[in-house]
Amino acid sequence: MSPMVLAGALALGLGAAPALAAEAMPVSIAIAPAVANSNSPRMGDRLNFRTTIRNDGTAPVGGVIGWVSLLRTDRGHEQPIDLEDWSAHKAITIPSLAPGEAVATDWPFRLIESGTYRVVVSAATRDGAALATSPFADFTVRAKPVVESQRVLPVALGLPLLIGAGMIVTARRR
Repeated sequence: MSPMVLAGALALGLGAAPALAAEAMPVSIAIAPAVANSNSPRMGDRLNFRTTIRNDGTAPVGGVIGWVSLLRTDRGHEQPIDLEDWSAHKAITIPSLAPGEAVATDWPFRLIESGTYRVVVSAATRDGAALATSPFADFTVRAKPVVESQRVLPVALGLPLLIGAGMIVTARRR
């Protein structure tokens, strides 16, 4: 409760609202880049991140939903990224996790834009009120030189035309 709301409630004799008890999330998530990932990826490459979602509690956990999020962290471009073009694998469901049980999942990405990024995997349970998140996995995508058709097309079409015109002029002079 904010200090102003609390002061107003006390002034009206309402007292403080009871605090909600924080429910501990029995699920933990570890994340690591795949060994096969490039140390210096560039646009067009593929990266893979492996997570392990584990039940660290003493009771089974049902209805676990895990999902991946991608964030761009470049100064002035900080934003979440829509995974539509980056990855077809966006979420998993785990019907039940017994105490101590773990499920490993790979999260593949196709790198479509240069920049600095952060991957995080989150999980929630059907009946829980808490959220588990993995540590961040950061990576940088280098730009890939791309041929721009606007600049190449005039040269690709113009040179053969100039050579052909030169040959015609030369042939007519003879």
